[in-house]
Amino acid sequence: MIERDDMTFPFSEFQRRLHELRQRIAERHLDAVVITDPENITYLTDYQTTGYSFFQALVVPLEKEPFMITRALEESNVFARTWVELTRPYPDTGDAIQMLVDALREFGLADKRIGYERNSYFFPAYQQDCIHTSLKDGKLLDCFGIVEEGRICKSAVELEIMGKAAIATEAGMKAGIEACHAGVTENEIGAAISAAMFRAGGETPAVMPYVTSGPRTMIGHATFEGRVVQPGEHVFLEVGGCYRRYHTAMMRTVILGEMSDAMYQAQETMKRALDAIHNMVQPGMTVSDVDNLVRNIITDNEVGARLITRSGYSIGIAFPPSWDEGYIISLKQGNSAILKQGMTFHMIPWMWGIEGDKTCGISDTIVITEDGCRSFFSLARDFTVKSESASPDCIDLSAARKTEPADDGGIKGNKSSDPKRKQAASSA
Repeated sequence: MIERDDMTFPFSEFQRRLHELRQRIAERHLDAVVITDPENITYLTDYQTTGYSFFQALVVPLEKEPFMITRALEESNVFARTWVELTRPYPDTGDAIQMLVDALREFGLADKRIGYERNSYFFPAYQQDCIHTSLKDGKLLDCFGIVEEGRICKSAVELEIMGKAAIATEAGMKAGIEACHAGVTENEIGAAISAAMFRAGGETPAVMPYVTSGPRTMIGHATFEGRVVQPGEHVFLEVGGCYRRYHTAMMRTVILGEMSDAMYQAQETMKRALDAIHNMVQPGMTVSDVDNLVRNIITDNEVGARLITRSGYSIGIAFPPSWDEGYIISLKQGNSAILKQGMTFHMIPWMWGIEGDKTCGISDTIVITEDGCRSFFSLARDFTVKSESASPDCIDLSAARKTEPADDGGIKGNKSSDPKRKQAASSA
């Protein structure tokens, strides 16, 4: 290992991760593991590239020095970012799997017990078939999850990095809320979110912001497609900020007009679920317990909505196509996994199908602490309610796009006589 002081984390952090991985390798009676998942490679070495669609692997022997197999172009990332000393690059005209097999032979591992991530997105079946055919003297065993066992609980330095991602998330969400007006396009809102995230120090997220308005909020995982937001509609925003590949995420909702009774009830139901999370979730609870806690609150509504998905998922290191670590652990019924200190989750008590045609969300990213949980965010949860007439875009769209937004963002209180409704509608 090359000891260096210019990586995302202190050198000692990577030493700890590698040491704990080797303990798990020994527990599984393996001689080495071949790690191909890009998030796992990043976790162990600080290596990252957008070129992960080309085969890459980190081979970690139980005792000998780790080495990497990369496309020749990507070898520069090994030298620029990581502690790894040994690489075996292959050219674009070469055979990546043959290079891996040759390297295993070179380092005396060809006849050993080798673990590999059988369920890795980036180690497809035809490549697995090739290594099984080529490496006939060794024993290949599935070790999927061996790195994730270390990733699931974040260390103190990882939580600091996620805090920086949270700064970008909040900055993007605030800008997105400010950009929501009747007459603007969803793309313009998405652009405002992205620019604010990057200006706040954020980096390219695994998924760009989700921005949908009106009836399009009912489409799962839809995002901005040029639609013009109409007066009286609501806008659903979900933002995932990124820093050094670590992510945090949040949902918020903007209403361009009056807040209906149904929308107010939905807002209060989601807030009640989030309050329950912060009051009750702690180490020792099962995943299923947490999901039931959230699901029971969301299900008990009179506005026709339901929680159509899991109630949350692990979040941390991510590359496209997704910012979540839900394949490691998702909050859903029947999962008996136990919450532990350092686990981080995007909690999503959102509501699909309010009055049959609206989806809204208020979500939070939390970390499980010694005796409870805490949020990475401080942004108000209430729906943001804006008067349609307050938007200059309704008067002159082209001129409005050249003008700085008003300090109050055109936000007006809800006209309801209910003082609680007025208070909820006044938050920005």
